[in-house]
Order: sequence, then C-alpha cells, then structure tokens
Amino acid sequence: MSSVNQLLNVRKGTVDLTDEILKLNESIQTSTQKVVEHKKALVDSRDVRQNIDEATQALRLCLEVLGLANRVEELLKNKKHYAALRTLDELQNVHLKEVVQFDVAEMIQNSVPAMQGLVKEAVMTDLNSWLYRIRESSQLLGQVAFDQTELRRQRQKERVNKTPYLRLFKLNSAIELVLDEREEFDVLDNEDIRIDFDPLFECLHIHEALGERDEFRLIYANTRRQQKELLMTVSVTLSDEDITGLNHLLESIAGFAILEKATIRKTTNFRGSQDVDELWDSMCTKAISIISPALNGITAAGALLRVKNVLALFIQTMDVGLSFLIGCLLRTDCDRAGAIQLKILITSS
Repeated sequence: MSSVNQLLNVRKGTVDLTDEILKLNESIQTSTQKVVEHKKALVDSRDVRQNIDEATQALRLCLEVLGLANRVEELLKNKKHYAALRTLDELQNVHLKEVVQFDVAEMIQNSVPAMQGLVKEAVMTDLNSWLYRIRESSQLLGQVAFDQTELRRQRQKERVNKTPYLRLFKLNSAIELVLDEREEFDVLDNEDIRIDFDPLFECLHIHEALGERDEFRLIYANTRRQQKELLMTVSVTLSDEDITGLNHLLESIAGFAILEKATIRKTTNFRGSQDVDELWDSMCTKAISIISPALNGITAAGALLRVKNVLALFIQTMDVGLSFLIGCLLRTDCDRAGAIQLKILITSS
C-alpha cells in the first residue's frame, strides 16, 4: 500500500510537471509569436521607410526639374537669354532623364520647344529694338564721321602750311593716314555716340545654339534691306538758302554704311561683303536720283559750292575705307564706285 501511495504521488507530480511543461510551452509559443510579429513589423517598417526615401528622392528630382523650368522664365524676365537657353538645355539633356519614369518629365519635355520659342522671341524683340535704335542713330553716326573728316582736313591743312612738301599728299592718302595715326578716334564709340553690338552678338549666339544661324542671317539681311528702303524714301529739297536736307541724307547713308562694315568686322561669316556692297550701290544710285532733281532749285554759286563741299566731304569720309575711324581695313572697291558716281554728279552740276 505504501508503494502504491508513493506511485500515486509520483504520478500526481508527473501530471503536475506535465501541466507546467505545457504552460511553459504555451508561454514560449506566445513569446515566439510576438517576436515574429515584431520582426514582421520591423521588416514592414523598413520597406515603408525605403519607399518613403524613394518617394522623397523622386519628389526632390521633380522639384529640381520644375525649379529649372521656372528659372528659364525668370532669366527671360531679366533678359538673360543665353543663360535661359543653357538652363533649358541642361533641363532637357540632364535632369529630365532622371525623372523619365514620371508624367512630369513628359509634360516638361513637350513644353521644351515652346520655351525655346520664348527664348528666341525674347532675343528677337531685343534685336528689333536695337535695329530701330541704330536706324535712328545712322544720321548722328554719319554726322560724327563727317565732323571727324573735317577735323582731318584741318589737321592736314596745318601740316601742309608747316611742310609744303606734304601738299603732294591728299586726304586719305597713305602718308596722310600715317601722319594722322596719333589722333585716335572711334566713330562707333565716342562722346557723341556709342553703338553697342551686344544685342546682335547675343541673338546670333542664340540662333547658333538653336541651329538656326542661316535662317537668322536671312532675317537680318531682309530687315537691313527694309531699313535701307525706309532711309532712301526721303526726298530732298534744296534752295540757295537751305541745303540741310542734303546733309541729313548723306549723313544717314554714311552712318548706315559704317554700321554695315562694322558688322562685317565684328562677326564671322554673318554679313557677306557682297550683300553689304549691293546695299551701298543701291544707296548711291538712289542718292543720285534724289539729289539730281533737287539741284534744279539752286541758282546761286555760293549755294552750289556748299553742295559740292558736302558731297566732297561725304566722298572723303567713305573713301578712307573707314580703317582709321573704326580700326579695321575695309574693302573700298564698292565705296570708290559709289564715290565715282557722286563725283560725276558733282562735275555735271
């Protein structure tokens, strides 16, 4: 009986121990489940964080693209046209490729041609304003050139009085030009007038970047041809008391020609010498047709002498080749052709 009782006690202890083991196993399973849940939550949080980082990076790239697009407009407002075009090029070739998978990239890519058009339109607006200013300044430029030629006449006369041998060398001769070299003067940049070619350079640079240089060259040539026509539509009325109309016409022609020759020098393969020479021939022919009938209004010898002096001053101003005035050697064959025509006009008068 004692042994049975001991066996029963052992059995009871075994049952209690089994219950404890079951409870412990259940506790372990519960803890393991919580660990699994925590691990899953950790993995999920890492995925969410990665997605947030990717979304943040994508948002940053899109904001950069939008910022550059807005900067193009700001640069245009500040008249920084080339900077706007460079920004647009950077936007198209660099930044848009980083966000090509987003709809904003396609939207901005489709708007690039329109923004390029805005850049070209803005720079052409500035160029048209510049062309208007130089057209209005042509007469003043010619007047300054005439005044400078008159000063050279006076200096040459003073040199001849001091050294009679120099009488053999006329104005615009090689000797006279060498002797007058110390008197530096830029007809395009002085106290009376300053011609800034920056708008032309910028417009030319923009069209080169857009691959439209030839198109712009034709547009510019047509515009200058139209301005020449506007210049030569004026009529001249001369009388014994007043020949200012002749002065204004010849000053405008001279200023126009000086600007065209300066454009050839300051640019490369933009304005052709043949185009400029054709304009010069046309202006000389038109000037003769305008001046010839107007001479009928002059009867006094003194007035006729003043007309001849003005024409001679014009010829000498243009015959110098403008190398002394604007610091470059220019072709004078067409200039001399026009001068010969005007000399014939003087003689016939």
